[in-house]
Amino acid sequence: MSDFYAVIGNPIAQSKSPRIHAEFARQLAQDMRYEAILAPAGGFAAAVAAFRAAGGRGLNVTVPFKLEAFALATERTERAEQAGAVNTLKFDGARILGDNTDGAGLVSDLRDRLRFGIRSQRLLLMGAGGAARGVVLPLLREGPASIVIANRTVEKALALEKRFAPFGTVEGGNYSRLAGRQFDLVVNATSASLAGELPPISPGAFAPGALGYDMVYGDKPTRFLDFARENGAARTADGLGMLVAQAAESFFLWRGLRPDIEPVLAMLRRG
Repeated sequence: MSDFYAVIGNPIAQSKSPRIHAEFARQLAQDMRYEAILAPAGGFAAAVAAFRAAGGRGLNVTVPFKLEAFALATERTERAEQAGAVNTLKFDGARILGDNTDGAGLVSDLRDRLRFGIRSQRLLLMGAGGAARGVVLPLLREGPASIVIANRTVEKALALEKRFAPFGTVEGGNYSRLAGRQFDLVVNATSASLAGELPPISPGAFAPGALGYDMVYGDKPTRFLDFARENGAARTADGLGMLVAQAAESFFLWRGLRPDIEPVLAMLRRG
């Protein structure tokens, strides 16, 4: 019988994870099946229990269940602990390992696909919600000169500064503090692009040679990516590469094998 994996969330019909993991399995000749599970609000634990009873080996977890997955895990990786959220579960008997692969996915996309060296660079992370929190520690592990976290609600940015200061140079604040400053990498971790909006970033924020990166992806460039190109960013990228790379990290956690993400990314770009 094929090993059983799935992605769980609500909504879930839009998830690209089944296509991604089916291609990973084909690429690496793994005998596994991967499905999408729609769990009702308040029904996450019951859905996970049913999945495990059916022989499930591992889950990807998407909105709105990442905090519940964190609570369900009996053991967590450091990056999951620091993110305060879990997007990958691995079941081994009574043991439930919780991990957060989002930051590893971003770092992999930047370093391996885009060939952007993070070490000694000035980073701006816009947003202080779950998407931002999940990537700060993996970015700091790469040795940037600094990470500035900007958010409309300054208290959230300052909370992330306090949490991650032991791991590197982190500064939290509001967007007004960015005046006159330039950055080598600007990452949009806000939800603004989902609504076709733009975070209140200064046009002068992009240093020569800068990369503008939006965690949101789609058929067309987001408003932020257009803004970045119009205001001096040498390169831009959306978050599809991060999506595939974080899925590859989950696959590695489950199977001990690391897929080649390039053909999968190309497949998704074709639609």
